[in-house]
Amino acid sequence: MTDVLTPEVAAALLELRADGELQAHIDELRQKANEGKLTRAEDAEYKDFVEAVDVISIIQAKARRFLEKQSA
Repeated sequence: MTDVLTPEVAAALLELRADGELQAHIDELRQKANEGKLTRAEDAEYKDFVEAVDVISIIQAKARRFLEKQSA
């Protein structure tokens, strides 16, 4: 993946964040999950969010390493 990165793209990837409305929704689902109160649909949605966050975290880690190598 890092063969397609530029410093600008890597920096942009590191800035990826959920907007306030989406983050509030994820937080609500997280709380309901911790309380065992998710519906089936909410559970599926929450699992999708968790998976997406995992993927984004991996991509951001690669972008960080790329930028570290560029500055070395």
